[in-house]
Amino acid sequence: MKKKRVSDNVTVNRKARYDYTLGDELTVGMALAGPEVRSIRDHHVQLKGSFVTIRNSELWLNNLTLGAETARNIKLLATKKQIAVLEREKVAGSTIVPVRLLGGSRHIKLVIAVGKGKKKYDKRETIKKRDIERGRYL
Repeated sequence: MKKKRVSDNVTVNRKARYDYTLGDELTVGMALAGPEVRSIRDHHVQLKGSFVTIRNSELWLNNLTLGAETARNIKLLATKKQIAVLEREKVAGSTIVPVRLLGGSRHIKLVIAVGKGKKKYDKRETIKKRDIERGRYL
């Protein structure tokens, strides 16, 4: 008997690809409490408006909205080497953006990416490309 596979993506930050030109992605763990895990597994979570900061050589996810709770800061679990690479990217002017939340297996993971902010004309170009792919732009 096959085991029913649970969807890997709990939530996706669709606005991230629109607002930023994303580079390398990194999958990190999260330090969560029991009720927070339940909220995420029940898909009561939003990545919209959340961002990643580095404080005291630690990664923190800010403004994660879990269900009816207000936005909260959560510590992200990554190696010192990975954090050092992200710090160098951040000093160079990039932003660390949460892209999607994975919860299909035993552990809940967050995929983050290094991104450069897009200008307004870059965003218009993105919309134009998307419309061409859909066949709306002739």
